[in-house]
Amino acid sequence: MNKQIFFLLFTIFFLITNNIISSCCVSIMATESSLPSEAAVHIIYTDKPTDQEPEAYHLKTLASVLGSEDAAKEALLYSYKNAASGFSAKLTPEQVSQISAQPGVLQVVPSRTVQLHSGHGNKHHI
Repeated sequence: MNKQIFFLLFTIFFLITNNIISSCCVSIMATESSLPSEAAVHIIYTDKPTDQEPEAYHLKTLASVLGSEDAAKEALLYSYKNAASGFSAKLTPEQVSQISAQPGVLQVVPSRTVQLHSGHGNKHHI
């Protein structure tokens, strides 16, 4: 086969393949962006309740966004009662926006895990 014909066929094949791959990637990205966002753990700081137990107040606040007390109980991970008032729950970005607007909610922050370093590596001086 002539080198020019081979080069021409290879170029056409490359362009067609590249176009198909690009179309697939755009289609996949569009599908992913239309899917609901995944829930993540957030810490919700609230006013300290004066007329009810903290966990009941936290469930009521969470249920106002999730639609039911059962859904709130399922999403609630922990109620903070001593040093701070609030709770942690698994929420989607839309739910974070909604709960941020609820009365008594002071702040909503994503939960993060951090690793402490002593500055001395693994060697500790006693």
